[in-house]
Amino acid sequence: MARYFDVHPENPQRRAIGQVVDILREDGLIAYPTDSCFALGCQLGNKDGIDRIRSIRKLDDRHHFTLVCQDFAQLGQFVHVDNAVFRAIKASTPGSYTFILPATKEVPRRLMHAKKKTVGVRIPDHVVTQALLGELGEPLLSSTLLLPDQEEPMTQGWDIKERLEHVVDAVIDSGECGVEPTTVIDFSSGEPEIVRHGAGDPSRFE
Repeated sequence: MARYFDVHPENPQRRAIGQVVDILREDGLIAYPTDSCFALGCQLGNKDGIDRIRSIRKLDDRHHFTLVCQDFAQLGQFVHVDNAVFRAIKASTPGSYTFILPATKEVPRRLMHAKKKTVGVRIPDHVVTQALLGELGEPLLSSTLLLPDQEEPMTQGWDIKERLEHVVDAVIDSGECGVEPTTVIDFSSGEPEIVRHGAGDPSRFE
């Protein structure tokens, strides 16, 4: 049965954030809001959590998981970024973008794209997500909360709790979330390629 946390969108209660992080550290899987839409998240080493995300979303091994990072210092531990790419990403973050980049050895192999050895990374512009990442002290392994029988992501925390309470361990609700996933930019070849048009303005990468 998932625990439900009603969190203030601008001043997240530290006690609630701490309790969610405790759940994550005990190999829990959470549903949480971001600056684009709700996401499923767990710790990097949580194999059961990763399997549960795959099961909930019916994903195959070609799916790019995303490492949701607090800042550039964290992001730089998990992906290789040259100077030109760094400047392009820096100008667009924090924000509703996911960047696909070559993964470092810090990224578990099962999280990488099977052939390309790449991983998605992002730095969200969302108070609650940032509070969560700050307390956790590491990236959240995440995937958009888009169920296989739905065309758009779920937007209401209570609805997510009702629908997924037996397959996630916690739901954070800080108000209605958007329905548009991030804009995805693939920088793995060094040049930007727009993989998905979403919440972030793609024009700067065209």
